[in-house]
Amino acid sequence: MPTDQSDPAAAPLTPSHPPPPFRKLRAFAFDPALSTELGMAGLNEVTLKVPWEPLAAGPIGEYLEVVDRDPASGAFYAPVDLNDPSLLAQDGLPPAEGVPQFHQQMAYAVVMRTIATFERALGRPVLWSPRFVRGADREIKERRYVPRLRVYPHALREANAYYSPDKKALLFGYFPASMTSPGRNLPGGLVFSCLSHDVVAHEATHAILDGLHRRYIDDSNPDALAFHEAFADVVALFQHFGFPEAVRHQVARTRGDLGRQNLLGELAQQFGQAIGMHGSLRSAITDAPDPLAYEAAREPHARGAILVAALFDAFLAIYRSRTADLLRIYTGGTGVLPAGDLHPDLVNRLANEASKAAAHVLNMCVRATDYCPPVDVTFGDYLRALVTADENLVPDDDLNYRAAVIEAFRGRGIYPADVRSLSADSLRWRPPNVPVPVDRMPPLELGLPPTRAEAFRRNDANCFRLWKDWLKSGAVSVEAAAGMGLALSADAPQTIDRSRVDGLPKVEVHAVRPARRVGPDGQQVTDLIVEITQRRRGYLDLALQRRADAGDESTQPAEPDFWFRGGCALLVDLVTRRARFCITKSILSENRLQRQRRHLSPSDEDEAEGGGGRALRAMYFGAGGGRTNEPFAMLHRAY
Repeated sequence: MPTDQSDPAAAPLTPSHPPPPFRKLRAFAFDPALSTELGMAGLNEVTLKVPWEPLAAGPIGEYLEVVDRDPASGAFYAPVDLNDPSLLAQDGLPPAEGVPQFHQQMAYAVVMRTIATFERALGRPVLWSPRFVRGADREIKERRYVPRLRVYPHALREANAYYSPDKKALLFGYFPASMTSPGRNLPGGLVFSCLSHDVVAHEATHAILDGLHRRYIDDSNPDALAFHEAFADVVALFQHFGFPEAVRHQVARTRGDLGRQNLLGELAQQFGQAIGMHGSLRSAITDAPDPLAYEAAREPHARGAILVAALFDAFLAIYRSRTADLLRIYTGGTGVLPAGDLHPDLVNRLANEASKAAAHVLNMCVRATDYCPPVDVTFGDYLRALVTADENLVPDDDLNYRAAVIEAFRGRGIYPADVRSLSADSLRWRPPNVPVPVDRMPPLELGLPPTRAEAFRRNDANCFRLWKDWLKSGAVSVEAAAGMGLALSADAPQTIDRSRVDGLPKVEVHAVRPARRVGPDGQQVTDLIVEITQRRRGYLDLALQRRADAGDESTQPAEPDFWFRGGCALLVDLVTRRARFCITKSILSENRLQRQRRHLSPSDEDEAEGGGGRALRAMYFGAGGGRTNEPFAMLHRAY
């Protein structure tokens, strides 16, 4: 009998369709307060496209688990189900400050957008830092995979938000706005940090960076904490340029001069105004660069702001270079804009160039993290990483991006150590002076993993193989090890952690991860990134340090004053099987050891000059300057 095509129930079955590439979710582009301004009301509500994934109510997906419990009141808020057909049809809940389910949606969407930014730049999935299981002797016995980062939209009833390495969670606070100076906010009205795009992106970046470099939280030099803060701000800042309507609005308002104060260069406006700051929490737009400010700044946010300003300076230089021809054409070659509003077509072109330049700079910033040392990173190291990473992927710098970055860092007084000039060639990391026996590495699992859990398992398996069959097998000579910043021989300083099995210095392989990147012209670069570190007991008393290095334990305290770390990031070309770069921080460097000693115990003169070192480190890290479970909790208190 023929099928009755008029009967839907009798229609032939069709194959199921593939899932969509993106899930669209509504959010605030900046924060809720801007929606109360007549000129911004229609621009502050955006629709974010985040990678599609199956979701349970929460939302709970592959990367994130949103848990909406308010500890202050003991309340649990009903989780949002983003698979509800009515929500799918309207791109999620409409923005609403008073709806907890929208808070859940906003936090999820911004974190997922930030994850996508990193995965696109790095060419691999984001992994959270693992949980470490320790034995009775406090030695690490196991690294456990953390599938999901927890997100708590209403975790704190205070003006704070932070990433918790211990809980593997993002905790967002809410608080009443200032009664006397609330800015755009209702005096005493509640301000939710989870509704600020910048705060959410900032905290998500802390978590991602901790998964990439877990030793960057160690307070080893004045730049260490500042780099974590600055990098998180940079990611949040340049993600502003992914909102086309907002970019066009700000380009029109500034008449194309994004160096003037504007929303795109400011961070967390509502948060800053609510705590009485009369403006945004931080701004990347500053007065003329002061090359002396960097050395004078000691507080992490103040020092980090200089790095953020340098990168924004570089972006502005690139944007102006990309748009110079447009302005010449528009002004008939004079370069002087006539009075009045800019033509909408020019605004669109300028906005498009601004968004492209910001995306390129953000990709540079993220990719550079693979070219940084695994410990003790400085702003100068990061400049060298930016130059090397960009040249490795884009050899032909026809738009002078690298020159813009170098000039911006120089203008802010940021100089790397151990370079002869500020040319790109001098700043680029060099191949290792002593050949690294890459050809003697054992076989590794380097295929494309089907899941993030498998990527974690392979990393751990590869780390163990390199440790056992390469570093501990004698395949790496004493000379090659020294070139990698390591000390593996029996005559190394006795303060370097020793194995209880053979008495030789311990060595830890943190990561063995392939990175696949595609350049703007389609060129592909695939590297194997290996991170290896050691640790050494450090003492503030130089005489005690020398006795401890020599093995005299008669007068040593039970615990060191601090831990000193060294090692390398080794980038291996998987095609030629040669080491492209070996980015080292030597465990034997007495200069670095002395620098860390001074950083952790500054002179009275240093304290008097405004460094505030002792009190600051005691607040964030305890008296010894070591990593605590919650280093960001105090660092972010009132930001």
